[in-house]
Amino acid sequence: MEQRIGSSSQPLEGEPVEGAGFDPAFIPGLTAPAQAEPEDAKPTAESEEAVPEPAGEPEPEAQASDAPAEPEAEEEAPEGGPVFEAADRRAKFVADHRGVRLSLDEENCEFRWDEVAAVETESPRFGKRFTITVHTPDRRWYPIEIEATARARFKEWESELDAVLDAYFEEA
Repeated sequence: MEQRIGSSSQPLEGEPVEGAGFDPAFIPGLTAPAQAEPEDAKPTAESEEAVPEPAGEPEPEAQASDAPAEPEAEEEAPEGGPVFEAADRRAKFVADHRGVRLSLDEENCEFRWDEVAAVETESPRFGKRFTITVHTPDRRWYPIEIEATARARFKEWESELDAVLDAYFEEA
């Protein structure tokens, strides 16, 4: 006996295919029902033809959009201003005069000092994962765990982060 996973009902021949049962992207009233194409239909000649590239140089507008954006001129750190940076193989936390930046793998987020309500640290009783949580005024929080090379780094990190918070973070 052959066993199949999923729905065994198929749309009737000639009826439009609609509903989330047949098209998970279908939203009644917002999307048009998918048009059923006959199985023996051949692709049209227009879809098979490749769009030829224009000869010569591309238009100046295309050059501007294809060129990578130049980085904005960043503010220089105040001379002697404290900077805190903690990182491991996956995560990175940086706090300096511009604000707080978190990175985990390919994901990044940045907060200016006026967007930060609190910064909380937590060191575990056992293990080497130091947790830093950034709280925002709209009651959201963004935790990041950084693996230290040794537990002795926790006190060093806490004192460095306190120096940065004392210098740049102003409580309202």
